[in-house]
Amino acid sequence: MPKSLSFRSGLGSVLFWSVISAAFIGPGTVTTCAMAGSRFGLDLLWALTFSTIGTIVLQEAAARITIASGLSLGQVVARSYGTGSRWIAGALLFSIVLGCAAYQAGNILGAVAGLSMILPVSPVWLTAGIGLVCIFLLWQGSTRLIANFLGVIVFVMGVAFAYVATRTDVSAGMFVKALVVPVATADSFVLVIGLIGTTIVPYNLFLASGLGKGQSLAEMRWGIGLAVLIGGLISMAILVTGTLVTGEFSFQQVADALANRVGGWSRRLFAFGLFAAGFTSALTAPMAAAVTSQSLLGWAGSSWRYRLVWLGVMGVGLMFGLMNARPVPVIIVVQAINGVLLPVVTIFLFRAVNDKKLIPEAYRNSGLQNLAMLVVVAVSLLFGGWNVWLAVQNWLK
Repeated sequence: MPKSLSFRSGLGSVLFWSVISAAFIGPGTVTTCAMAGSRFGLDLLWALTFSTIGTIVLQEAAARITIASGLSLGQVVARSYGTGSRWIAGALLFSIVLGCAAYQAGNILGAVAGLSMILPVSPVWLTAGIGLVCIFLLWQGSTRLIANFLGVIVFVMGVAFAYVATRTDVSAGMFVKALVVPVATADSFVLVIGLIGTTIVPYNLFLASGLGKGQSLAEMRWGIGLAVLIGGLISMAILVTGTLVTGEFSFQQVADALANRVGGWSRRLFAFGLFAAGFTSALTAPMAAAVTSQSLLGWAGSSWRYRLVWLGVMGVGLMFGLMNARPVPVIIVVQAINGVLLPVVTIFLFRAVNDKKLIPEAYRNSGLQNLAMLVVVAVSLLFGGWNVWLAVQNWLK
């Protein structure tokens, strides 16, 4: 730890930045990671290594922009493109809102799936209830306390997954090898980009940029590094636990795998944790879309445009829930969509963090940092582009 950073301030920074981990550990993470383990064993564990490191690299860059300039990522993007900035900002906002809306569909469906395992209530009524509570809290702005409480439940669920992972037949050698040796086949590409998209969440870059204000570089780097690493380890534990799931994948199968290794009580813990992950993220995604609109286009937090953004994102999630869509397929597609959108946001971040007019030299990317960001873009484009190509081929048949 840097000398300028005390243990107390370092621990406080980790807790402060844990909101990033809480934001990406939602139903999408549980579903995508567990399905990857169920279908491909440990073969795709390397994708979580890549995405965890990529998240740290990108989140650190986004937060460093704000520390260096006092401006959010959206404000830097808007100022970087001069007269054409309004169109650029609008296009970027559209891609972020699209990603948030896609996430929201998975968030609502995941939260409803979790509650359905506990309460004998129609999914339609559960969807309507969750939607109304989220809208009320977002309108009032009183989401922090509830989100923090549910975040603790998600963390406890993560500990349960970690415990189960240690009780599988996976050896330390197999685990370490899978962490660093890339293995991918054509039929695993959707899950690979899904694992990347569910960890390196595009809208979290704007969230990190806003959170970075007022912190020192040392506090920010320590906080992001450890908080994201913990989130990545939880995701890896979920994937390893998924290797215990046999047959057709479902949330009930995951709950049964937990119960067989930990005890029957873990079924309810998983169900409530799945609900908590979905509900917490259902509050985060619409707000992140609205905050991004505020950052890029300067809309006031009390304006009708600002509220229309998060209401639109919420509406998409409720629509899928009220249609009683099957949660697992929707969530997998959602993560893949966000993985495809990731390069778009990362390219803007790359340009912003190297902007000589707005970012002092001491805060701009080094050559190594630029290389790391370009690798994230290249890998995301490779797998995302391949998925788009496969989709086009299937459509043309």
